[in-house]
This record gives sequence, C-alpha cells and structure tokens, in this order.
Amino acid sequence: MNDATPAAPTRNGDPLPLTGERTVPGIAEENYWFRRHEVVYRHIAPRCAGRTVLEAGPGEGYGADLIAESARLVVGVDYDVSAADHIAVRYPAVDITRGNLVDLPVADGVIDVVVTLQVIEHLWDQDRFVRECRRVLAPGGVLIMSTPNRITFSPGRDTPLNPFHTRELDPGELTDLIVAGGFEVEQLTGVHHGPTLQELDRRHGGSFVDAQIDRALAGEPWPDELARDVAGIGTEDFHLTDDHLDASLDLLIVARSPLAP
Repeated sequence: MNDATPAAPTRNGDPLPLTGERTVPGIAEENYWFRRHEVVYRHIAPRCAGRTVLEAGPGEGYGADLIAESARLVVGVDYDVSAADHIAVRYPAVDITRGNLVDLPVADGVIDVVVTLQVIEHLWDQDRFVRECRRVLAPGGVLIMSTPNRITFSPGRDTPLNPFHTRELDPGELTDLIVAGGFEVEQLTGVHHGPTLQELDRRHGGSFVDAQIDRALAGEPWPDELARDVAGIGTEDFHLTDDHLDASLDLLIVARSPLAP
C-alpha cells in the first residue's frame, strides 16, 4: 500500500498535549472543538464503509479510528512523529505512517477515499497537496475535505487568526482549489450551530466561541456556567447544510476524481 516505514509505537498511550494545532478528546475545556470536529467524522463515516481510506493528517487519531470501524482499511499519514507514535499505540486499527502530505508515501491509484479534515489550512503548498490526493485515488475515487470558513473563522482579515494556519479559505476559494486540482465537486456543505448552541451564543454575549477563547487567553479558571455549558455540548448540537455557506463555521467538500478514459 505504501512505500514508507511505519511509525514506531511509543511505550504507552498517554494523551497528546493540547497545543492549539489539533483538537484532543477527553479535555473538558476542549469539548466544544472536539465535538465540532467529531460531527463531521460521523457524518462522513458511511461513505467510507467497506472502502480503502487514506486519512491525510489524522492528528490525534480518534477520527481515523472511528472510520476504521466500518472501512476495509484505514491508512493514516502524518508528518508529526509524536502524533504518529501515539496513533500506533492507541488506535491499532489504523495503519499509520509518517510522511509529508505534499509527497504522500502511497502508490498511485490505490485509495478509494481520501479524508483530510481541518488540515489544508495548515499547509503551505495547498495546490500540490490536492494534486497528491488525486494521484493516490483510484479512478472515480472520493476526496472528503473540511476546513474552517475564512469568513467566520478570521473575519475581516487577510491573514489567519490561528498562528498554526497558513491560508484559510472561503467557500468559493475552496471550490476553486479543488476544481483546479482536477476534481469534480459533488457537494459543499457547512457546519452550523444548532438551536442549543444558538441559545448559548445569546447567553454568552453573542458568541459562545469568543467566550471560550477570551477565557483561554486570559489564563484564568473558567466560570462555572461556561465550563458546564462547554462540557454539555454533543455532536447533535451542530448541523450540516448547504444553506447559508458564507455564515458556516467550517466547510465540508466532497469531490470525485475523474474516471479512467
């Protein structure tokens, strides 16, 4: 399947540190972001059932493991040695390999589905990465990609607020990137707050996200009410729709590689 050396396992399954570059399960203050990512994994998992799946940039690995419950095979490629070692121990159902995402250690045309969620905004050479995704996909294979919506994630800015992001995309920019890489877009949807989170937006000064970020930046203990509200969030509190894409929190695009001539 690949031509790189599998990541060496660590001696234990200790949790990865929370750095701000990736979300990590099991941390109370991180629960909102974790659920916001998890809902997309659960949404796309049925499309991966029985397929050979590559997750490019699996981060902590929980999503690749979720997909592995129904997929025929899940291969993960991550450049970060600590993440790859962690996945090798904690999620043995995932065939994890260290590698560069713009030079994937995977043979041509052997993957049915490429999954890459909340990754492309971290990459300097986004065009090359999309071309790599097309290269490893079988004819008619599926690319599933999510990324923060630039319009709402870094509003009014040309440079991302998140220091780990190199370039964020709005719905049109994401579509253009995927089409330029040789794919046909099947669907573009956005992640939105459902009724519970909309109410929390109102209760926390207009933005539940900003309320969390403000407390994290202050470096002080969270108010009990905010901590309880964050801990109570579940995947059911988000919904995905192709309506109002410009107002969405995250974008999710599904595209297909060309069939063989």
